[in-house]
Amino acid sequence: MISQFRLLTAALCTTALVCAAASAILSGPALAQDALPPSATPAATGPEAVRTIPGMPPVIDPTNIYSEAAAGRISPAIANDPARIYVPNLRGNSVTVIDPATFKVIDTFPVGHSPQHVVPSWDLRTLWVTNNAEGRTDGSLTPIDPATGKPGAPVTVDDPYNMYFTPDGKDAIVVAEAHERLDFRDPHSMAPDGSLEVKGCRGINHAAFSIDGRYAIFTCEFGGYLAKIDTVNRQILGMLKLSKGGMPQDVLTSPDGRKFYVADMLADGVFVIDGDSFREIGFIPTGIGTHGEYPSRDGKYLYVANRGSHKVHGGRHGPGSVSVVDFATDRVVRTWPVPGGGSPDMGNVSADGKLLWLSGRFDDVVYAIDTATGAMKIIPVGAEPHGLAVWPQPGRYSIGHTGIMR
Repeated sequence: MISQFRLLTAALCTTALVCAAASAILSGPALAQDALPPSATPAATGPEAVRTIPGMPPVIDPTNIYSEAAAGRISPAIANDPARIYVPNLRGNSVTVIDPATFKVIDTFPVGHSPQHVVPSWDLRTLWVTNNAEGRTDGSLTPIDPATGKPGAPVTVDDPYNMYFTPDGKDAIVVAEAHERLDFRDPHSMAPDGSLEVKGCRGINHAAFSIDGRYAIFTCEFGGYLAKIDTVNRQILGMLKLSKGGMPQDVLTSPDGRKFYVADMLADGVFVIDGDSFREIGFIPTGIGTHGEYPSRDGKYLYVANRGSHKVHGGRHGPGSVSVVDFATDRVVRTWPVPGGGSPDMGNVSADGKLLWLSGRFDDVVYAIDTATGAMKIIPVGAEPHGLAVWPQPGRYSIGHTGIMR
């Protein structure tokens, strides 16, 4: 019955109001009613309403796609999950768990080979560790139950460097970096459901989605390109060569959905891309080895991690820093150097927005950075920490990576 209603709605979805209402109804079985935050408000209506793909939760505020991930908007479904920082140690083949209340390590457990990121699922019920087994063929995904903080049995998956979820929750997208390929899988069982070869996108790894969920832009780390992907029809819409630099890393959608910010480790800054026309429209210098990007909880700032090196495997105590970019002006308004040098990489913002948690990739540490002052606490972890996840986080659903919530 639900499937028939989905097809009928898709056929009749001709106005913004109808589509927004349909999206609210058809947000999928995984987005249960009890998973919606009590503060959720009706979808925007009128000429500014966003016509999303069928099944995608409605865009509440078209000026800020991160509005439902603001401080305090924790879903009741995960409100009782213990607050933890999950840190994948790439060379340690393990995950370190930090209690953010005490800043102390409380657990470390083994996972598969070369864990890269800890990825919250679309329905917020599972944290997936992407063990891509660099140079080997025994890649896997390790599920973590966020209610207990404990790992489950791994699932065999080929080359899961990173993972995303289509905004309608229908598909998990495993980013098979070494194969220049996107593998579509069931978001729960991880059973395969087709692949898309993205030839010419060497080192495909990070992505961000359009405001309506119709396309995503992926970075091609080792070719200096971006790939625009139709998420509904699973097609390549275009390739864009960046004008300088040539080592794109993380990518994040602007709050109003009009622009994409692409960190480039060789250009030492952020390219600004118009998503719809798929062209460069600006560049923001930040710091050496520009790498990770995260929005502030109020949607006003972009936190940019500058890893302090142009190398994939850099040295310790480099000139690492964090730049704070004002979304409204596309200008750096603050810079926080790591005391004594360091290598801030990937992470996320605390649920209340007061701390920015980042792995120190080449220094085997984690940084907890005060977002008001830039003051840092430094916590030793395992060997070569990478894409850590902060949990729980506000938001209705996760589109993947280390927890980009909407």
